[in-house]
Amino acid sequence: MSRSAKLPLFVKASILLMGMFVFIAMLYIGQELILPVIYATIIAILISPMVNFLVKKRVNRMIAVLMVSVLVLIVVAAIVYLVARQISHLQGTWPQLKEKFEVLLEQGILWVSSFSKMTPLEIRAWITDTQTEILDVSSNMIGNTITTVGGLIAAIFLTPVYIVMILFYQPHLREFIRQLFGASHEVGEVLSETKSIIQSYLVGLFFEFLIVAILNSVGLLIIGLPYAVLLGIIGAVLNVIPYLGAMTGATMFMVVALVTKPPIYVFYVFLLYYINQLIDNNFIVPKIVGSKVKLNALFSLFAVIVGATLWGIPGMFLSIPLVAILKLVLDRIEPLKPWGFLLGDSTPPLIRIKASTKAVNVPK
Repeated sequence: MSRSAKLPLFVKASILLMGMFVFIAMLYIGQELILPVIYATIIAILISPMVNFLVKKRVNRMIAVLMVSVLVLIVVAAIVYLVARQISHLQGTWPQLKEKFEVLLEQGILWVSSFSKMTPLEIRAWITDTQTEILDVSSNMIGNTITTVGGLIAAIFLTPVYIVMILFYQPHLREFIRQLFGASHEVGEVLSETKSIIQSYLVGLFFEFLIVAILNSVGLLIIGLPYAVLLGIIGAVLNVIPYLGAMTGATMFMVVALVTKPPIYVFYVFLLYYINQLIDNNFIVPKIVGSKVKLNALFSLFAVIVGATLWGIPGMFLSIPLVAILKLVLDRIEPLKPWGFLLGDSTPPLIRIKASTKAVNVPK
């Protein structure tokens, strides 16, 4: 009998918990190094098929990597420029929006006062106190953010470098994994299949983002809501976060409609967002993203909370893709399949709500 098997259960549990604590602490302490690497790895997996296509056409690998990387940077720069123009326009009209919001707030105070025992003066005093507390918290958050600006700037410049290096050394990294786990046919098959599924998953996720952004923007333009393109893109980004993202996006759309348009437009915006969610849930996700990777609501929300606790907002966006990729790997390693089953959702949903736990069709 092995020595580890003789250890009491509480000792094994203590060692496991201590290892998890050390691992999580390393993730938190090293986030400035880890986050750019994770983003670069995901983007590299996403665009590696284009690099492999050029290499098959007898293009030098480094040239192929640089060509694809420059193309991606141009696309990202175009999106950033588009969003920046919308934000600039929003800043120009901010005084009018603030004035309209103050008018609506005063109307709301009078309405609440008419249905409660509080006087308008007491309600205003409560709002002032709440604003003071929020500003205090915000000041602390801003102070913490300023201390990490240097790391953020470094990450912005390092991520493209990581992407180029990962793409260039892809064959080398693949050979390292093969030597690490042995040259068995089973290991190679699992690695190849997992890589193909991750690529399909990420490509599907990317195209879902584009389609949702277009649906949001076009719908808001038809309604006549200002900043339609900016809101459409932000809504598509939030759509990546399960459950919380959809509610946040809908609330944001309706608040903008309330401030800039007559109250009936709040209903128009809600109806638009509801229709877009139906399209996303019933057509975009099944047809483009697939149905093989499916995380249950419990672990989806838990992953988002853990991601936000560890890495803030970037962690919220990374949590679901990372857990989905983890499930893909667990499902293809025989001893770890129960853990993949634990993360998954084998029961039919009571309500059809998209949770960004996207899925992909397994390549034949």
